[in-house]
Amino acid sequence: MQVTAFFFGILAFVIYAVFIRAFYTVKPDERAILTSFGRAQRLGRLMVEDPSLSDEEKQRYRFPRLRVIGPGGPYFKWPWQEVHKVRVVTQAIDLTWDPTKAQSTVEAVTKDNLTTGVGGQIRFRVSENNLYAYFFGVDSPLEHVMGYFISVLRERIANFTDPKGDNLIGETELGAVGTASELSEGVSINDLRKNLPVLNGYMEQQCRSTGARYGIELDAALITQIDPPPEVDRALSAINTTRNQVAADISTARADAEQQITMSKRAVEIARNNAQAEVAPLKELADTLTRIKASGGPNALRVYIRNLRLPLLGRAARIVQTTTATQ
Repeated sequence: MQVTAFFFGILAFVIYAVFIRAFYTVKPDERAILTSFGRAQRLGRLMVEDPSLSDEEKQRYRFPRLRVIGPGGPYFKWPWQEVHKVRVVTQAIDLTWDPTKAQSTVEAVTKDNLTTGVGGQIRFRVSENNLYAYFFGVDSPLEHVMGYFISVLRERIANFTDPKGDNLIGETELGAVGTASELSEGVSINDLRKNLPVLNGYMEQQCRSTGARYGIELDAALITQIDPPPEVDRALSAINTTRNQVAADISTARADAEQQITMSKRAVEIARNNAQAEVAPLKELADTLTRIKASGGPNALRVYIRNLRLPLLGRAARIVQTTTATQ
């Protein structure tokens, strides 16, 4: 009786292991790989290649390409084979996610030694071209990606400078006060707040290699808040107000100077036109006298002058004639 039960038990296990667990399906948002005795099925000798990695990193992150099982089924596998499934849709996760601790914000230090809290999300998806790194490269790929992202973010915040700061004041107005970057020193948190799209773009560019490193591709960085402590935020608000007032005063002074220059140019042009208008009749008279003398000689010129005097003599109230005494 015990032998019969033993054989029935073996038969039931074989039926379960071979026939029931031998078939599996893959959902539309999933991809799967198959391992035999722990070894994943590979695509020959093809390796994962990523041009964003350096030569040293290419040697370190050298992973084989695996045969990916797409959506569908039922598929068959042997008892010594195991199926590994993963979702490949784009997912979002908060920057504060950390499996080792609970936190409400990510702390970072700015270039002026102010501690600020950073909040936001990142969107990511599992790379179908590098499932080996996701399943077998590291124990927790998402945790590694988050650690890599946070370290790059803190490094960027610590060295961030407003790319538009040099346009705040022109080079001619700087004089002895230094550069525009020096004038904006101490307000790096305000610069970060104004340039969140620039910061997000930089993070996306720097994290393009995460697909080759950990099998997770960064889809977008969505850093939405830079929150310093309340007392620091109040001080920075006052600094920001003063800076805006300085910029407004500079703009006003520049506009007034340009207006004065324009008015001076117009005054010079008007004076030039008036002088030309006064000189033009004299030039015309000189040309007329030259032509009369050239065509009729000195006598014609004296007659012309006499004829010009007649209207003047008719309007004169008194005429004085002077003679030169001869010895």
